[in-house]
Amino acid sequence: MTVDQISSVADRQGPAPSAGPARTTDRPRTSFTARRHRAFYMFTSPWIIGFLLLAIVPMAYALWLSFTTFDGISPNWRYVGLGNYRELFSDSVTWESLGRAGLFAVTSVPLSIIAGLGLAVLVNRPLKARGLFRTLLYLPAVVPPVGAGIAFKTLFDQNSGAANGVLTLFGFEALGWMADPYVRYVLLMTVLWAAGNVMIISLAGLQDVPRELHEAARIDGASAWRTFRSITVPLLSPVLLFQTVTGVIASVQTIMPLLLAPLGTTGGVTTVPQSNYLYMMHVFAQYFALGRYGYASALLWVLFVLILIATGLIFKFTSGVVFYNVDPEAKK
Repeated sequence: MTVDQISSVADRQGPAPSAGPARTTDRPRTSFTARRHRAFYMFTSPWIIGFLLLAIVPMAYALWLSFTTFDGISPNWRYVGLGNYRELFSDSVTWESLGRAGLFAVTSVPLSIIAGLGLAVLVNRPLKARGLFRTLLYLPAVVPPVGAGIAFKTLFDQNSGAANGVLTLFGFEALGWMADPYVRYVLLMTVLWAAGNVMIISLAGLQDVPRELHEAARIDGASAWRTFRSITVPLLSPVLLFQTVTGVIASVQTIMPLLLAPLGTTGGVTTVPQSNYLYMMHVFAQYFALGRYGYASALLWVLFVLILIATGLIFKFTSGVVFYNVDPEAKK
């Protein structure tokens, strides 16, 4: 077939169909994606606005305050740059209170996790009135911290508290629970008393453990402790990691000592039991007892950085022992 014949055939058939209409098929998809994006931002906008106004803006304001001598009232303040931070790193009281907060975290977090996990294992068994036991054990966790602090302060009062009443009933001497060194034990008891929150999270993790693994271990002759240590705990490791991180963050920010012992000032020095003078107690004293808003803001920003470092270290050192039960197909 010659070139002229091919051209004549092409002319008779007319122009090739245009590919334009095929592009229109992408328009509905693009429009649907845009609507989904708009719906997402519309529904999340209350949280985003609240986060900006109630978290980012206050944090930025506190950061600005940390470079000033503002006292919250007087307009006569000045910019001091890193002066507050230099004073902070040279203040022995700050480091002592930080050390007590760290010791409290190292002590209270493992105890609360162990207590909560033990209660979860107990109420996960097929017992009668199991729902009632779960409710009763969880109730202390929903009690407001102020009410819990007042209750423990009344319970361990040296003169009229029930704790000393029991001691004197058995012939022991009444103790000053709200003074050193016993007040630290009262603080630990308040943490363990509210272990119901840890119990609920651990219980949810226990119910997610496949029963087939326990049955296979039982058939192989493994003891209950061996099954718990080799199967249950590894499968609960993500839950335990979550509780460790949140527990450390909550423990170093505790303000419960204010409710266990009276707060006062004598000659500009905060008078509380030394064992209860934790880091957040020091921040509270700088803010409200001494009116040093700039210095207290610097204390809070240092605590924020230390919490970030502690969280990063926890994730780093637990990366090899945390087991995530993920379907291999889900990773693809």
